[in-house]
Amino acid sequence: MKRTISIPAPPPDAAHAARPSGCQAVADAAEDRNFVTALARGMELLRAFGPHDDYLGNAELSRRTGIPRPTVSRLTYTLSTLGYLTYIESLEKYRLGQGAMVLGHRYVSGAGIRDIAQPLMQSLAFATDCTVALAMPDRHAMVYLESCQPRGALVIRLAPGARLPMATSAIGRAWLAGLDVPRREAALGELEHHYGPRWPGIRTKIERSLRDHGRRGFCLAHAEWDRTVSGAAAPVRLEGTSEVLALNIGGASTRLSPEILEGNLGPRIRELAETLQNRLWQARGGNAAG
Repeated sequence: MKRTISIPAPPPDAAHAARPSGCQAVADAAEDRNFVTALARGMELLRAFGPHDDYLGNAELSRRTGIPRPTVSRLTYTLSTLGYLTYIESLEKYRLGQGAMVLGHRYVSGAGIRDIAQPLMQSLAFATDCTVALAMPDRHAMVYLESCQPRGALVIRLAPGARLPMATSAIGRAWLAGLDVPRREAALGELEHHYGPRWPGIRTKIERSLRDHGRRGFCLAHAEWDRTVSGAAAPVRLEGTSEVLALNIGGASTRLSPEILEGNLGPRIRELAETLQNRLWQARGGNAAG
């Protein structure tokens, strides 16, 4: 029988408890005549829902986004009318609607990512008795798009939609490593603003991971964002776009020592990332030719 380790919710740096920096971006772009502030605010409301938020009311949405409550009321009414939110009258709160779910599904399916990645990821999960996941960035977190579990006795359950802190997880550092220099510096600037006084120590570890990636092609995190979890990760660049995803492989820190991560799992996740990247590029080229 499998034994499942319950991973606690990530610390606040990966959740929506703090003031999202995206609203600062909305304010900064307000003077751009091509920027539609109302649309941006609506998207901020959708992003305010975290992985453990079944229902949120207007007051909480206003607190999380910094958008005035009367404006929030108009936006939630509009979003529910369009199907991106669903209003639960008995609770006087909203949950994400089918429209929001469909957008996320179309992103993954439209790029052909899940169909190509899932069999490769599952094969590695079975071979190593570790969890293998694919993620994309969202603010200061990485969000799982796909997660494949092993058959073994020790399973860590982090399903699609789970969020890991970007700065302290292997998968977040791998994503940073996959960016070009200007985008990476911009992302690091956002993280610096987010972490404040804690940033110098976090930056030192990120820089070490970036050097590791340059030398070995993967990043490691041993018992950092969660003391019970360790992993290795590598970036996946999507051809013809500036998009970067990341793959990780991980499990209980008690059995995945730094030596195992560096000597075994790191090279394997790097090889998987290279294989997935090549297949995605081939698929994109085939679609373009067709």
